[in-house]
Parts: sequence; structure tokens; C-alpha cells
Amino acid sequence: MCLAIPSKIISIEDSKAVIDVYGAQRNISLMLLQDEVRIGDYVLVHAGFAIQKLQEDVAKETLGYFNQYLEALAVEEERSEQPTQTKTKKRTKKKK
Repeated sequence: MCLAIPSKIISIEDSKAVIDVYGAQRNISLMLLQDEVRIGDYVLVHAGFAIQKLQEDVAKETLGYFNQYLEALAVEEERSEQPTQTKTKKRTKKKK
């Protein structure tokens, strides 16, 4: 199973492009795409190849779901760290 995050094209040169996903940039090939793409378009990438062009509204909606997931993950990580910090403080107090 593969999970593709919508990636925004930030530059194009011949059949290659640079994409940006959450600030991470990488070079990809456009050779497999049948649709013409321009800077600012969103694509799905697999194994270094753009495999599908996305409509901007669909890409932004999908990125919104990823943002919700990342926010929920951050909250969950914060919750899981709190008991560890409390235990550490209790141990410190007992040693004094």
C-alpha cells in the first residue's frame, strides 16, 4: 500500500520538476504524466515519478486532512509524554 501526499510543483525543467511537501523539496520526473503541468500545480508522486495531477481544491482538501492528522498526532504524543515527566519529578523529589 502506498500513501501519496499532494506535492506542489515549484520549478520545472524539461521533464523534471522540484516539488515541495511541508517544506521538504525533492526532484521528481514528469515523464509518466499525460497531463501538462505548470509551476503551482499539485501532483501525486510515487518512486520519484509524478503519477497524477490533482485539482488544486482536491489537493488542498487532502492536505487539510493530513494537517488534522498531524495535529492529533502531536496532541497524542504530548499526552503520552506527560506521565513520564510526572514520574521523573516524583523520583527527583524522593531522592532529596
